Amino acid sequence: MQTITLQVKDDLVAEVMNALKKFKDNVKITKDKNLELDPYFYERREKLHKIMDKIDNDKSKLTNFDEFKIKMDKLEKELEENNLGFFLQTRF
Repeated sequence: MQTITLQVKDDLVAEVMNALKKFKDNVKITKDKNLELDPYFYERREKLHKIMDKIDNDKSKLTNFDEFKIKMDKLEKELEENNLGFFLQTRF
């Protein structure tokens, strides 16, 4: 058997399922558990793989937590000095 993916418009699902019934002995229909748990699973996975590829190919730099904390503390201080402290309602 081969596995394929079909994307069917909502209003055609019942019709496609009925059409496949005549092949019930040769076709197995299953729902993708990844999509049941997260409808955007494959889009997220693709984005994550692109990010990981950029990191692996040195096109993107990871910042360690200590560097991040220093930069955020500096930003927080600048915001407070410029009376923009209301941007600091959520703290990392």
